[in-house]
Amino acid sequence: MWNVPLKTAGGSQFWTDHVHREEYRIQQNVLTKHWRLLDQKDVRRAWGSREACEAVLDQLCPLKPAVTSDAGGKPVVMLLHGLFRSHRSMMGLEDAIEKDEQLDAVTYSYASTRGGVAEHAAALADTLRSLPKDRPIAFVGHSMGNIVVRHLIADLQASGDPDHLLPRCKAMVMLGPPNQGAIIAKRLAQTGVFGIVTGQGGMELGPEFEKLEKHLAIPPFPFAIVAGDLSDEAIQNPLTEGAGDFVVSVEEAYLPGAADTQTFPLLHSFIMDDPDVQAYTIDFLKTHLGLKELPTGTPEVSDAN
Repeated sequence: MWNVPLKTAGGSQFWTDHVHREEYRIQQNVLTKHWRLLDQKDVRRAWGSREACEAVLDQLCPLKPAVTSDAGGKPVVMLLHGLFRSHRSMMGLEDAIEKDEQLDAVTYSYASTRGGVAEHAAALADTLRSLPKDRPIAFVGHSMGNIVVRHLIADLQASGDPDHLLPRCKAMVMLGPPNQGAIIAKRLAQTGVFGIVTGQGGMELGPEFEKLEKHLAIPPFPFAIVAGDLSDEAIQNPLTEGAGDFVVSVEEAYLPGAADTQTFPLLHSFIMDDPDVQAYTIDFLKTHLGLKELPTGTPEVSDAN
């Protein structure tokens, strides 16, 4: 089978990442189920079976030996986009994180409208297994990306975490998370069109959230919540209720056990691009990854009970 290098769009809505190695990613098409290997410029370097893509990846980017120091390797911050979006929506935050030489950022891409949260969580687990085993892991999710991480954690807890991923997960910042579901999704679902456009994932955030919630965990490591609050604006979204970012309310973002909760006067779709939010996110992650001192009186681990 010929593998001709071909520029791609990076995988928006039809491709999900399963392997990350440095600047390369292996993705699976959610419709055809075939695989491809992309480089840092989203150029396809191989396609076909997963095994074929992994063989080319081993040639282009051989595995490096793990760091043997007690501190381990540099922490990896997994950035997860929300519904309808792609990994490109998190690139501004990725750039901000990469400017800090103590952190590495990975923009994770998944077909948010072409599958359920459980499928996205399983693919995320696959991706985490592909990371060097000496690297601590942190998460920054936007909107539905946070729900994917919470499902992943619940799955690992239920399975006994045979690959020991959870001990490596150290911190998380949730941006605009619909932790209690989203009333806007429930109301739009009544049109019938919403479910067609957003797929199972969108419905799970709305009318099916009660069923989904049984499979979501509270992170057992420190996490912060950043919610948008535009309640002072003259124009409000009639499809939402209470203070919020025009999509997710502050109340819907709430999750017990958070180490910190902050609100910013920002729209849901752009909360990750705000410089103040980016600075807060990096500071929280570095603090709880042990890269800077904890403020006096701050608990090292959030109470997730």
